[in-house]
Amino acid sequence: MKKEQTQKRISKRMKELRGKLRTKAKGGNYYYRLTITNGVRKEFALKTTDEAEAIQKAADLDAVYEAPNQEVAFAQINAIKGFSKRAMKLTFSEGWEKYSSHPDRATPHTVAEQLAYKSTYEELAAFAAGEKVEASDIDIAFCEKYAAHLRERNLAVATHNRKLKRLRKIFDCLKDYYDGENPFQNKLLFRKEREEQNTVVRRLAFTREQEQQLRDVLVDPHYKVMNKPEIRVIYYLGMFTGQRLKDCVLLQWQNVDMERKRIWVKQFKTEKEVSIPMADELFAVLQEAKTWQSDQYVCPKSAARYSKLNRDGKNVGNNLVNIDVLRVIRWIGLEPSVKVPGRDKKMTVYGFHSLRHSFASFCAAAGVSKAALLIHLQVNKTTGFAGEYRKNL
Repeated sequence: MKKEQTQKRISKRMKELRGKLRTKAKGGNYYYRLTITNGVRKEFALKTTDEAEAIQKAADLDAVYEAPNQEVAFAQINAIKGFSKRAMKLTFSEGWEKYSSHPDRATPHTVAEQLAYKSTYEELAAFAAGEKVEASDIDIAFCEKYAAHLRERNLAVATHNRKLKRLRKIFDCLKDYYDGENPFQNKLLFRKEREEQNTVVRRLAFTREQEQQLRDVLVDPHYKVMNKPEIRVIYYLGMFTGQRLKDCVLLQWQNVDMERKRIWVKQFKTEKEVSIPMADELFAVLQEAKTWQSDQYVCPKSAARYSKLNRDGKNVGNNLVNIDVLRVIRWIGLEPSVKVPGRDKKMTVYGFHSLRHSFASFCAAAGVSKAALLIHLQVNKTTGFAGEYRKNL
């Protein structure tokens, strides 16, 4: 009943307009076509997908063109500059609704980042509730206060800045509801990387001895981990190809040429296609993997585990496999993460990515050119390094 009344009210207001409202695409922004002086027709972009808002903007334009003289017209223009919506209140619950249907909203590739936008907005809303501030009341002073609040949470500089960049994007889409520029554009809100110069620890590469220890514990029956034979293959892929964890876990047999001893990978992160010669140790492990082949994946159980999603569609399996990988590192007496000043969250020093660093170091020691490493194992640059590299391992 309420919905019908609202629709009748909108229809009535639309009939009262001097011009005609239209959209150029389904769900797109509204435009208002109006006949002005001397029969000239002009179309105005109303910059909203909301019908009620579009009608209000059109009515404001009507008021300008119905003004009896120039002085009154200028007064009307000043009153609705930027379209008078800025005088309207916007609650945080309404703000997310407006943003999520805005044509210029962010469209992240992953569900995780999509959810991060919402959670970042909800964090801001919770803080604003304590300050008794609504979305339309946000200004630079409030943003500075919120940035100071984020600093007190001992976040990494990158995490702090990512949150503010998300909010900047969100409020770019809500610009009709506040005066002036986007308050999250203020550069002083963001932290500098140099703040962590003396506290950040870098990821470390494994030594040859540590890599040998990893290989030893992966065949030792006293150590248990889910899908251990596959985890062993994944480790060997990391050691002998330098690829990232996702590329190793989701490697498919169609990209493995056992006869020519080469592996072809289209990297998930960079979408770069690389061809990698197969070391003898890796070849032997892959021959073992052939015995359990059940589908297109070299490590089918780990691939299925890695691809697990939660109820929101966010990938959670990548963390499960990463935990399995870190367990192996602890077996050889290394602690993957360490506590650092100024952060609540520990920083990773040893992880699967350490194999990538080790691989680059060993390649350089074996005489592989820096240029070849920079383009990361393109076929035409590295065909000759495999034998020398294997001899040095």
